[in-house]
This record gives sequence, structure tokens and C-alpha cells, in this order.
Amino acid sequence: MHIWFDISFHGYGHLAQAAEVINACAIQHPDLRLTVKCAAPREVIARRIRVPFTHIQSASDVTMAMVSAVEVDADASARGYQVFHRDWARHVADYTVLLRHAAPDVVLANVAYLPLAAAKRAGIPAAGLCSLNWADIYAHYCGGRPEAAEILGEMRAAYAGAERFIRLEPAMPMHDLPNRVAVGPVAQYGQSLRAHINRQLGLNPDEKLVLVNMGGMHFRPPMESWPRLPGVTWLVQQDWRVQHADAYAFEPLGMAFTDVLASCDAVIGKPGYGLFAEAAVNGVPLLYLRRVDWPEELYLVDWLVRNGRCLEVSAAAIASGELASDLAALWAQPCPPPVRSNGAQQVVKIIAEMLKNPPV
Repeated sequence: MHIWFDISFHGYGHLAQAAEVINACAIQHPDLRLTVKCAAPREVIARRIRVPFTHIQSASDVTMAMVSAVEVDADASARGYQVFHRDWARHVADYTVLLRHAAPDVVLANVAYLPLAAAKRAGIPAAGLCSLNWADIYAHYCGGRPEAAEILGEMRAAYAGAERFIRLEPAMPMHDLPNRVAVGPVAQYGQSLRAHINRQLGLNPDEKLVLVNMGGMHFRPPMESWPRLPGVTWLVQQDWRVQHADAYAFEPLGMAFTDVLASCDAVIGKPGYGLFAEAAVNGVPLLYLRRVDWPEELYLVDWLVRNGRCLEVSAAAIASGELASDLAALWAQPCPPPVRSNGAQQVVKIIAEMLKNPPV
């Protein structure tokens, strides 16, 4: 089976969702042939996907322009979509040529709509899958602009024209997509390697280990000025180059990200599907910094409140590093059982059903 998977690179959440579906497909189909079209570097994708793949490093969608990890630039986003949709017909035609040449058995998109429109034209079964879609996000920020009605019409027609749009819990409602079907969370289980980390970093077993992760966006807390919190050690990404007596980069540990996450006592981040779902399935409590006006946030937070441990943390606390009371309150919450991640297996079954009944 040849899968063509188009993955948005707007943070790491889309890749996290797609990779779990791909890995589940590979278990069912050991002969899987995979093409990944994504703007992310190959090495970033390979950290998540456990099977060989052909990589086309390019983006198929505009996504949203960001001022920071938590703030959208609505004007820049609107301009980007306006330019893209001026040549919509050409984009669809060009992508259709790509698909006809590659001749995959199925096209999956998380969550660009262009490949879905092209797959429909090429007569190839296709499905969108994600916790959101760009039409709803665009409508939220840009829906009142003069050009928005025409752009939204093309976006929604592309999404609705796919055989399925698979909503990965927790998800936005997407009531206007008649082809939507809901599945459970898609997230990777990690293995706690805490004893190994303690040995590598020289930590004592009573130390609290807290991961600070902002999901691939360009947002770096000013950790050099953070106070030392007794009994707390921070793990951060290496390219932040944090100079703090109690902070260590996690990449030199040589572990998968989900193993690092599963080994921690807490994580600090922004609302995003990948981090929220993986924190819940691995039973790791989370302090989150609200994103300004991001429409998916309400659904993510509501789901995690019901299924995990979480608390909102202020931007001022992130800036100052005065996090002791927030962490204490987080750790005082009752510990629910970890959420079961079964969405990827459900998606594999849906794909099999689609291939039994291809479009005519």
C-alpha cells in the first residue's frame, strides 16, 4: 500500500498526529510505501515516523502567520491566504499532476485542503484528519474581510469533498463538514526512563523534573533570570542555549521526546494537541500558558481538565520564573488514570474501509 501523507508544519502537533497514524498503518501493512510532503526537515520527521519514507520538503498550505508561540498575526495571515487563493485553480492543477504521477492508493492530509481537492480531481481516495481545520481557523481570524467568503468557499469545498474528515479527539466541532467522523485521541506512549536521566544528570531521586516545551514555536522563556526552586530541575530544548544552574537540554540524553515527557513530573507549555494529548496519555501534569484568541484552545483545555491534571499559568509567572506555587497546586491535584490513546488504530480501520469502496 502506498500512502501519500501531506502534513502541515505549524508547530509539531500535526506531525505528532500524523506519525502515530503512519506507525499504526505500518503495523498492519509491513510493505507500506510512504510519501511525506511536509516543510519540516527530514530529521525532524524521522524522529517520529518509524518506517522508511520519501520526503518532499515543501508546504501545501498557508497556515497562520504567528507573532509568537501564542499570538496570531491576522493581517499577515489574511494576506497570505489572499495571495494563495488568487492562483487556487493552478495550485489544484499542479498538485493533481503530482498525485497522478505518484499514483498513491490513498491521500491523507493533516490538515492542508489543497491535496484533498487534488485527490478528488485525480480520483484517488482521500481523507483529512486532525483536531482542527484551516477553514475554521481562517474564519475565526479573517472571516469578516471582503475576500473571505470566496476563500472560505474553496477551503470548505475541498475539506467536504474528501471521503472522510476524521476528527481526532480532542477536537473542534466542525459541524459544517458532512463527512466528519470522530475517533479517540492520537498520541504516543512514552517509557519512563527517570532512573537513567537521574544518573546522567547526577540528580537525586527526590528531585522534581519539569519539562519546558513550547511546541516548536519561536517562544523562549527568559530562564536565565529565573530563580532556583529548591528540588526542581528543568529540561529544555538544546537550541535555546539556556544558561541556568538547574536547566539541562534534553537532546543529549539520547531519548525519544515522549520518553523524556513520560519521565518528568510536570510539563510547562502552550495549548497544542500534541503536548496536551501526550501529557494526558502518559499521565504527566501540565501548566499551560494561554494562547491569545486561539479558537482550538477552549476544546483542548476543557478536555484536559476532564481527563488529566492541568492548571493555567500566567505570562508574568513564565517571565519571572516564580512558579513554585503553581507547581505545588498542580501536584496537589488528584491523579486520574491516564487516557487511552486508540485513535490511530481507528483511523487505520477507516482507511481500510475507504480502500474497499474507492470513489467513482
